[in-house]
Amino acid sequence: QVKLVESGGDLVQAGGSLRLSCAASGNFLDINVMGWYRQAPGKQRDLVARIWGASSTNYAASVKGRFTISRDNAKNTVFLQMNSLKPEDTAIYYCFADIRSSSYSTTINRYWGQGTQVTASS
Repeated sequence: QVKLVESGGDLVQAGGSLRLSCAASGNFLDINVMGWYRQAPGKQRDLVARIWGASSTNYAASVKGRFTISRDNAKNTVFLQMNSLKPEDTAIYYCFADIRSSSYSTTINRYWGQGTQVTASS
């Protein structure tokens, strides 16, 4: 069973910074892509950033230049450094991991964390 546990969400003033972490645990072979989505009240869940391979990344246009995604493969952990936070960044942030369970299967399943609240007050 795979589990993703997030941490780091908080209430900060606009212009402040936060660092989110998400650690994957359980029995699996390897992790392909890891990343973050966010969902504001009444809105759909949108991709914020993702990371794969050695260090390939992509970001939503709204966070490019302010957020940085990174990954510790040895610890199966993904991070999201968020700087210059704006009120419009307020949302629940969900991490995800695309995981291959075993060498006997090519199937990759996406797993989600429980979500962590980020609030940037004006």
